[in-house]
Amino acid sequence: MTIRLNPITTPRHQLRAAKAQRNHEAALAAFLGKKAEIDAMLTRLASLSDNHFNSQPDEINWGDVGTLEHYARLLQRVTDSAFGEGEFAE
Repeated sequence: MTIRLNPITTPRHQLRAAKAQRNHEAALAAFLGKKAEIDAMLTRLASLSDNHFNSQPDEINWGDVGTLEHYARLLQRVTDSAFGEGEFAE
């Protein structure tokens, strides 16, 4: 339950502090929601990898290699950004 302060009788610093707290709580909730989305994607990718990306060894062709190369490039951009490497290095 959120407590709302009366803007007429409450000092400004208290109003600002309350607004900052609500803003922080909203940001934290959004952050945790996005983290859950990423965790779900990583779990799905790990499962797909464990299943050899739904490929059968006797049916592998260069198209399959190209697909994995594409996935690897996309993931490399994500990891470079997350760890400040590659084009994101300072």
